[in-house]
Parts: sequence; structure tokens; C-alpha cells
Amino acid sequence: MRNLGIEPRMIEEIVISHAHYDHTGGISGFLKINPVPLYIPPSCPKAWAAKEVTTVRGPLKIHENIFLTGELGRVEQSLIVKTPKGPVVIVGCAHPGVENILQVASQFGEPFALIGGLHGFRDFDLVKDLGIICPVHCTQYKSELSILYPEKYIRGGAGAVIEI
Repeated sequence: MRNLGIEPRMIEEIVISHAHYDHTGGISGFLKINPVPLYIPPSCPKAWAAKEVTTVRGPLKIHENIFLTGELGRVEQSLIVKTPKGPVVIVGCAHPGVENILQVASQFGEPFALIGGLHGFRDFDLVKDLGIICPVHCTQYKSELSILYPEKYIRGGAGAVIEI
């Protein structure tokens, strides 16, 4: 956050996708500075000293045009942001499977973008109708996605800004 010029006290809440350490490792330290509300899936066993912890079991509207899928596959939840072009689906690692996540996200409209870690995802036809694909983090087949969909592929990473 320091390298990106982000002041921790600017953060108003945190959504945890899943309980793997690479997604939760800094939460305790952050909450000592700013104990904001957390939204976690039921499989997240850690009890943090947050202002409030909401366990998200099913789809949940957390703000105007911002939703959570609830825990899918008993491991992970995703964030959905409705935009004028359609829902943007933000995943942690896509452990429940991209097809499953996109299917659940479609209740909020036809998904426009998929952003996040996609692990071993390789059913590339599933993303052919999306306007944006931004594979990051643990995605194994980034180069294949960039070759197949150069017009919709966005290279992402920590600090990347994607304008829809």
C-alpha cells in the first residue's frame, strides 16, 4: 500500500475471497491500523479483530451495484460490480471454477469482465463473449489467453487500474 500511495485509513471495508494465506496474510496487521468491516466466506476460519465480520453464505448486495456471490464450492466467494457495460466479476483464485462463478454472476446481468486469479483454467471458450479478461495472480495460462483474445486481454497486477 505504501508503494502504491494508498493510505490504509482510506479503506472502508474488506472482502476476503477465501482463506488462503496469500489472500489473508496482511489482514491482522491492517486491522490494527484500521479495523474496518470484513466480508468473509463461511470456510474462512480466522477471527480477526474487525469492526464487524459478515459471513456471506449466499448472494448479498453490499452497496448499490456491488454484490458478493456468497461462498461457492465451499471455498471462495467473488465480488460483482455492476457497470453500464455489464457486471464485472472479480475473483480471488477461481477455485470453484470459472464456469460456476460466471453462472452465479449472471444473476446480476450478462458478465462483461472477468478479473482475478484463474489457476489452471483452460476452458477458454467460456470467456469468448466477455468484453474484458484480466487474468492475474495464480493464472497458469495467461499467455494463451492473451494470444486467443488480444482485443479483450488486459495485463493486470497489484496497483493496476482498469477503466470500464
